[in-house]
Amino acid sequence: MSKKRAVVSLGHDALGYTTNAQRDAVKITASALADLVEEDYQLTITHSNGPQVSMIHKAMTELRRIYIDYTPAPMCVCSAMSQGYVGYDIQNALRSELLKRGIYKSVCTILTQVTVDPYDEAFYNPTKVIGRHMSPEDAETELKKGNYVIEDPGKGFRRAVAAPKPIDIVELQAIRTLAEADQVVIACGGGGIPVIEQQHILKGASAVIEKDAIAGKLAAELNCDELIILTGVDCVYQNFGMPDQTPIASLTAAEAREALLQNQFEAGTMLPKIEAALAYLEKVPAGKALITSMAKVREAVKGTAGTVITA
Repeated sequence: MSKKRAVVSLGHDALGYTTNAQRDAVKITASALADLVEEDYQLTITHSNGPQVSMIHKAMTELRRIYIDYTPAPMCVCSAMSQGYVGYDIQNALRSELLKRGIYKSVCTILTQVTVDPYDEAFYNPTKVIGRHMSPEDAETELKKGNYVIEDPGKGFRRAVAAPKPIDIVELQAIRTLAEADQVVIACGGGGIPVIEQQHILKGASAVIEKDAIAGKLAAELNCDELIILTGVDCVYQNFGMPDQTPIASLTAAEAREALLQNQFEAGTMLPKIEAALAYLEKVPAGKALITSMAKVREAVKGTAGTVITA
């Protein structure tokens, strides 16, 4: 296949934060993705799901509070629901946009599970907050269930789950088969459904996986030519947010690691994107990672915008 193969990682801005906002946002997202298809890319798409999985978790928790006979949905089920819901909107919007441009190509979503290590240190220090704010009484109930909660001063308590490192993408072969057939594939949404393998049985884990980490792993496993991470800024900056912030057009892996040592990248925002790029380039040294915004992606793949990271 002569096309350029890329994994595209979509951030929160590509999806919005509510049901109606997502429906509108994916139309803009679909246009940017269709631009890449027109630039002769075969796309495998992954995406965030923070607001979506939190919304689903809140809804299922409240349903249990109102109807006592309902069983609360575990995090793995909420993650699966969010993958289907977000994938549904992206694939329909992208299919419609491609057809408008005279491009006839299948777009599909693969419900994707990702194995994690039950002894990952993240399980001993959960940091990813989800769901609604709770009263001290509700927080105590969650603690009795064996869940973790953290206090949000002045607002109440929220449940926290672990963010372990991904090990294996369970449905990788199915994703690879479709990608090699030049289909547009949406997979590993929200980092994938975290599961623990026990004697060939997959059991859902109360966790979430960093979506940039899985994007880097997926790009490496598919031996993609590029990892494209779309975010809320046009490029990576040196001294971001400071009066002397400076856009960075390109970085080598060594320069990126040096910047990491200097704490140039904020945890939870740019840091996981740089780490994902480095993990991908370690496995695919001939590839390149591109970090940019939705608005600049077509310019970025032509080399006139964004930040390119190479081995």
